[in-house]
Amino acid sequence: MNEIFSIALIFSAIRLATPLIFAALGGMFSERSGIINIALEGLMLVGAFTAAVMTYELQNPYLGLLCGVIAGSITAFVYAVAVIKFEANQVVAGMAINLLMLGLPQLISGAVYDSSGSTPQIAKEFLLPEYFNSVSIASVFALLLIPVCWYVLYKTPFGLRLRAVGENPAAADAAGVNVVRLRYFAVILSGVLAAAGGAYLSIGQSSLFTRGMTAGRGFIALAALILAKWKPIPVLIACLFFGFTEALTIPLASYRLSSGETIPVQFVQIIPYVLTIIVLAGFIGLSRAPKALGIPYSKEK
Repeated sequence: MNEIFSIALIFSAIRLATPLIFAALGGMFSERSGIINIALEGLMLVGAFTAAVMTYELQNPYLGLLCGVIAGSITAFVYAVAVIKFEANQVVAGMAINLLMLGLPQLISGAVYDSSGSTPQIAKEFLLPEYFNSVSIASVFALLLIPVCWYVLYKTPFGLRLRAVGENPAAADAAGVNVVRLRYFAVILSGVLAAAGGAYLSIGQSSLFTRGMTAGRGFIALAALILAKWKPIPVLIACLFFGFTEALTIPLASYRLSSGETIPVQFVQIIPYVLTIIVLAGFIGLSRAPKALGIPYSKEK
């Protein structure tokens, strides 16, 4: 068992939790403002694809990352217009973004690179730099974001207004808060953070974009957010937990039982998703969402 649990496993969990932290924090700002963000998966795919393409073309991971978050913010703005201005169903609109981004990157990649399965391989020197135990600069930044987001959410006027809009937008409006503008900003910010998590997958954890490379991480980040009750520090703990379950699949895949047989790889691969379902089934009833979550608001009402 010692070959499974090791220091390397901890660092692997941090690396695998990094995209979840970015996406979950993005979802936190959006949902704290009252907008359900099922689109985290699609926003991560936008960031991953754009960052991979621009890093390959510009040979600079930081410019690639910047382009990725810009693409994520634009996509989030489109989603925000749909659900805030036109009051579209937030779950349906979010799933539409997810489905669109499952196919659009392949269409563009096929047209540009004659390969719909993946983008070209990026040279190692053009990827995000790594430090001790292959921990990327993106992982360090994700960890530093936790106290920053906590401070912004609980110690600033912006955070107070954001929480007020998510709980009672009519009261916040009466107090002089521009509810619509704040919701737009929160959704766009969620796009920036989720896209940063996707960009890390393609130019930090990997060296190219592959079809569906997020593999449900956007939904796992959403599960972590619900488990954490929409609070930054518990978000970190929940994401590390899910990162640890994913990291555990690596040594388990090669672990030999007393009979000499290895654990079937299909069983190992479903562990993170099964644990996600179990955790949500056990804790979702204990989480109280913002009261105005999913409810459209306009002054005319």
